[in-house]
Formats: sequence, structure tokens, C-alpha cells
Amino acid sequence: MAKYTGAVCRRCRRENEKLFLKGERCYSDKCSLDRRGYAPGQHGQNRKKSSEYGLQLRAKQMTKRYYCILEKQFSGYFKLAERKPGMTGENLLRILESRLDNVVYSAGFASSRVEARQLVLHGHFLLNGKRVNIPSILVKPNDVVELHVNSKKSEKFKYIFENFSSRPVPMWMRVNKEDCKIVVERLCAMEEVQLPVQVHLIVELYSR
Repeated sequence: MAKYTGAVCRRCRRENEKLFLKGERCYSDKCSLDRRGYAPGQHGQNRKKSSEYGLQLRAKQMTKRYYCILEKQFSGYFKLAERKPGMTGENLLRILESRLDNVVYSAGFASSRVEARQLVLHGHFLLNGKRVNIPSILVKPNDVVELHVNSKKSEKFKYIFENFSSRPVPMWMRVNKEDCKIVVERLCAMEEVQLPVQVHLIVELYSR
């Protein structure tokens, strides 16, 4: 399974936006963006004004990095969104929000999407009663995601629930923290996405 293996803090600095890729570090004074609020590289402090194409590209790159997705997979999601009825941009966001690792993170079961991906890969979650280890699985309405019975006892999840489960839960899912269970009641609407994603620029980029 392909994944980005470089320095994740460089991604936040390149986008000049906190992407919350390192969990607890992002909330502390060790955050690289807070300490060095300019793009990485020797010319990072002398960035010029972006062109129209540059703005579209940055919108796509930032969205990929928010959801921890590489180019090939993101392009595949866009093609899938185009084939679905309705607005392509809204379909794309709905697909991205429906990823299992994003559901785990949004419900407060991980400190970051990177950690959520890792926890799913390690088999800590069940989907409709079956153990899964594929972060990119797309959930559907009425799907139930729950923590494996053995994982409920781990110190790792005890720490996560004590420190990172206070984030607002999206309206399209219901979380039972006592049973460590997530119920997907419906799919996400575009106005419910909690990230500053400029989806219209992404659509314009792929329409060039």
C-alpha cells in the first residue's frame, strides 16, 4: 500500500495551514508551522503570488494532504465523483469523508488521520461486525464501526479518548463512546465538511 514517507511537517509549512498530521505535536508549541511559518526550502521566505493554475494546484494538494491520499488515488476518487449523479465537487467531498480512516478520526478515535490510518491497518476496528484493515474502505449509511474488544482495554485508546475525543462529532454520524461504536446515519453533505477545502478550484483544475 503506497504512502507518503517524507517529513509531514513540511506539508503544513508548504500549504501555510495546519493539517494536523502529527496528532499531539500539532497542538503544542513544537508545531513547525508556528515556529517557522513559511514554506520549506531555501526560497521558502520569498514566495511569489500564485497564478490561477497555481491556486488550483494548491487547493488540490492541500485536500490530498488533509486526507493523507496520494495522487493516483485522489485522481481515481475524482473520476468516481464525475460518474455519480449530482455535483462533482460535492460527490468528491462525500467520498473523501466516507473513508474509514476519516470516520475513525472524525469520531475522536484517533489524534490525526495519519494515526487513524495506522490504527485501521493494525486491525483495531470492526466494520459491521467484521475485522477490517483497509483505511480506504468507503462506509455507507447504516454502517457500524466499532473498536475491537481487545483494543478497548489498551492504554493507547484510553489516552486517545482522554485527550482527543472532545472534538465536535459530525452530524452525519452518531458516536457511543461507552461502547466505542460509530454509526454512520447518512453520508456527509458539502456544507458539513469541517475543512477549508476549495473544491471548486479542484474541479476547475481537472477540467483544464
